Amino acid sequence: MPRATIIQPDQSYTFADYFKLDFAPQDILAYFNVSLQRRSLELPRYSGTLDRLTDLTARIEESLPRLSLTSEMARREFLIAPVLMDVLHYTQATLNVEYPVAVSNQLKGSLDYLLQTHQTFLVIEAKNEDLERGFIQLAIELIALDQWIDSEQPILQGAISTGTIWQFGQFDRQSREVTQNLDLYRVPADLEDLLRVLVRILEPSRET
Repeated sequence: MPRATIIQPDQSYTFADYFKLDFAPQDILAYFNVSLQRRSLELPRYSGTLDRLTDLTARIEESLPRLSLTSEMARREFLIAPVLMDVLHYTQATLNVEYPVAVSNQLKGSLDYLLQTHQTFLVIEAKNEDLERGFIQLAIELIALDQWIDSEQPILQGAISTGTIWQFGQFDRQSREVTQNLDLYRVPADLEDLLRVLVRILEPSRET
């Protein structure tokens, strides 16, 4: 199938538009000369103390039975944001919410959460709790970030989240390959493991 039928060169696309496309993910990414692979990623973990973990876990476990997860705002405000706020505490990262990016007519829109130390990390909320379509959007936003940020970071990393489930992805800027992690992190069951991955990626002392 010709790539022109996947993405129309004369049409404007926002990041959210890619969530709605029914084409295969590898065909969408091929338009940007990017390949896709799916495998389990060996993600490093932070080994230090997580002094807020007990409190965060308790707050999430208390709120989940009373929280309607049909609302995108509820998932972002009560599940995703609390995790990211603790990541800021451990890493001293900066956080931009709804960060606008405009690379081209096909690569533009707002990034849900952009965290930065010496590393740049992207988090987006999976609309309609759809991880598969959400990952396509994450991949497109990582491709846009590659052209947007002034950084020598060889691999751009990000995560898609429904609030209760997180999935990581990576974009190798040299090989132009997106990797979708097959492993999922559940909240609150895998909260400690999730935090240790996020903190390790962004911690100031991390060697690059």
